[in-house]
Amino acid sequence: MTEPALFLDPLFRVPFLTGLLLAGALPVLGALLLLRDEWLAALGLAHLAAAAALLGFAFGLPLVLGGSAGALVGATGKSLFRATGNRVYGFMILGGWSSLLLVAANTALGDGLSHTLIDGQLYFAGLAELAAAAALAATAAVSLPWLMPRLLRAHFFPRHESANRLPAWRWHLGFDLLAALGMAVGTATLGLMGAFALVLVPAWIAFRAAPSWGSALAIAAASGTLGYLVAFVLALGLDQPFGPVLVAVLLIGATVVGAWGNTGTQSADAGPPADDETNVSGPDPRTSG
Repeated sequence: MTEPALFLDPLFRVPFLTGLLLAGALPVLGALLLLRDEWLAALGLAHLAAAAALLGFAFGLPLVLGGSAGALVGATGKSLFRATGNRVYGFMILGGWSSLLLVAANTALGDGLSHTLIDGQLYFAGLAELAAAAALAATAAVSLPWLMPRLLRAHFFPRHESANRLPAWRWHLGFDLLAALGMAVGTATLGLMGAFALVLVPAWIAFRAAPSWGSALAIAAASGTLGYLVAFVLALGLDQPFGPVLVAVLLIGATVVGAWGNTGTQSADAGPPADDETNVSGPDPRTSG
């Protein structure tokens, strides 16, 4: 069960490729969310996506489509109300959790599908989920080179946009929608907690170990991909559910990096400095007077 040929088995090929795309894309989004102190967005959007996916499925929509619609509506509302930080995502968690359980209790779907959304259904991913993951990866590859310098500038120089009358809503809304799409596809495929772990843990590892922003993105993507590969092999080889194995593997990796980082000098909360090519430099406003 643990032979390399297992990944090419027709039964697991599509699920494996779907998860691999998500394992590379979600940690990069997580690095930006962690930098913006909006890491709880992953959990809030995942709850909204799960509730919307279940409701949409009751009307015949694919899980990934209904979940994407719900997460995109939540992200759009967050941007329209100019809400920042983790508080708004706390309300999303509560609203999504309540809606998820109420829909499960009042439809013929019952608790079975709601538990599937929470635990993940990677092994049942089909071409629709693969197409959604590929679309997410392609959208991130195209949009992030434009979004990232503007988001970094907004973080390190928060008054620059208003002082220069820049249309900042465009890149803030754009990133919110990209993060919402990522969490919707991730929740429908990897499960609520699996997608959340891929957003949070690799980014945390990168912020502990990376000396610069560019290296942080590379370490986050590499950590998420490596954790996914190890979890995929272990879950199949040991006949265990994938979502909990993925979370366990990522947490073990974070524990190792945390123990190693205790002997270093870099703080995870401070985050890595920006690279020169992002045109963002200077002191972090969080530590300046």
